[in-house]
Amino acid sequence: MTDPTPTDTAPPPPAGTLGPLAWLRANLFSSWFNGLLTVLILWGLVELIPPLVHWLVIDSVWGPADPQTCRLADGACWAFIHEKYRLILFGTYPYDDQWRPLLAVMIIVALLAASCDPRTWCRLILPMWAIGIALVLVLMFGGVFGLAYVENTRWGGLPVTLLLSVVGLAAAFPVAILLALGRRSDLPVVKALSVVYIEMIRGVPLISLLFMSSVMLPLFLPTGVTIDKLLRAQIAMIMFASAYLAEVIRGGLQGLDNGQYEAADSLGLGYWQKVRLVILPQALAMVIPPIVNTFIAFFKDTSLVLIIGIFDLMTAAKAALTDMYWRGFYKEAYLFVAVFYFCFCFFMSKYSKWLEARTARGVRR
Repeated sequence: MTDPTPTDTAPPPPAGTLGPLAWLRANLFSSWFNGLLTVLILWGLVELIPPLVHWLVIDSVWGPADPQTCRLADGACWAFIHEKYRLILFGTYPYDDQWRPLLAVMIIVALLAASCDPRTWCRLILPMWAIGIALVLVLMFGGVFGLAYVENTRWGGLPVTLLLSVVGLAAAFPVAILLALGRRSDLPVVKALSVVYIEMIRGVPLISLLFMSSVMLPLFLPTGVTIDKLLRAQIAMIMFASAYLAEVIRGGLQGLDNGQYEAADSLGLGYWQKVRLVILPQALAMVIPPIVNTFIAFFKDTSLVLIIGIFDLMTAAKAALTDMYWRGFYKEAYLFVAVFYFCFCFFMSKYSKWLEARTARGVRR
């Protein structure tokens, strides 16, 4: 009877490659240059974080307080935010009716959250958005259901920023798809018009488009015909976003293998069936990161509407600083506004990463 063959066991890894010290050596002190950078960064954090914590929390003024108390303190004056947060968030909207823009913001955020769930990606999403935006406009304008009418010249703050960005991107995206398809079209006229539009819009800054829509456009309208200033700004931003998104989508269309086009043709699909069912889903999945990057940049660019007198979130914060009793607390105002911008931009960034991973499941081998 033969002895059983002994099983081979792998030798344990060297002791120097395991544990916290090994991780520090491999990631932070792998060379003299990395070690020097690590020490400099740690020194900078030690020098920066304690004073920042003292200014933000320990030595700051919280709750209701007068401006003189804040000026005598060594920390931040969060009493300024306590005093001016309604103006920053809702602009000059009537004080007693500010529950309406608050509810409008909640509806927009709920629509965005619902749209991020794949279970809502069906034909009901468009009616859902149409009803939601209609409710937002009813709340903001009023004049029906016993709500007092409020002109949009009194709108401001977060609702305006969300409306300009969300409605602008929602309207610009289908236009961008048509422009991208038009630029790759075999029809010379369609291709030429698409190229001229994209290059003309991308060749000028957004400020120029806003200025043209606010100042120059009314000069070309017939006598007695006017277009609301907020609507003019919205149209300018839709034009701007559609041109940039069109180039991103065109990159996805160009990056798609020709075999996909040939496979769709072999199935006998018409042009729009081929685009809707085969080409666009794959092309858009390839360019999710640059699309979201454009979304984030567009969301921040809404602050440029201040040049035409629209009170977005940033402009409302600047208006709060014009109070002679509360002048000088610009750090607190901009930090307060930065929190909102960061939350929305960070959410878009993380969601795009999840969406990219989800769409990549179908192509993994």
